[in-house]
Amino acid sequence: RFATFLAWEFGVSVKDVNAFVLGGHGDTMVPVLEYSTVSGIPVTDLVKMGKSTKAKLDEIVARTRSGGGEIVGLLKTGSAYYAPATSAIAMAEAYLGDQKRILPCAVYVDGKYGLDGLYVGVPVVIGADGAEEVVEIALDDEAKGNFQVSVDAVKELLVACKGIEPSLA
Repeated sequence: RFATFLAWEFGVSVKDVNAFVLGGHGDTMVPVLEYSTVSGIPVTDLVKMGKSTKAKLDEIVARTRSGGGEIVGLLKTGSAYYAPATSAIAMAEAYLGDQKRILPCAVYVDGKYGLDGLYVGVPVVIGADGAEEVVEIALDDEAKGNFQVSVDAVKELLVACKGIEPSLA
């Protein structure tokens, strides 16, 4: 949905948008503007060029976090399964074709991003060997803080799941 909202803002095809999101899926996800681009141009540069404003992009980030219901409402008869299905297809194609694509995926992270043994959404190189490498990008203090909030939410969800089904421990 982040890519869709950016495409709408800049009046371009969603195919021209590379939207970068870290963390869990939901209201603690971390859309990272500095690594999101429109035809290779960072959206932060598009703001400098007068194509949008920081305030508008901040609204898009907030809308992305809370916008799952909005997308479902716009689809009328559809569901929120389309974006995850599209992502799954991209991952399968990268794996089957050994494409070495960097894609956001929930993978086991151990030793990167300050994490030890947690499945969470991060950029990953996908090729014939599956999730071949977690790509650790530099984050500013705000993004680091937001990512930690998202990681904590994932951990809380795991605790809740283990409370419901102890065999998950």
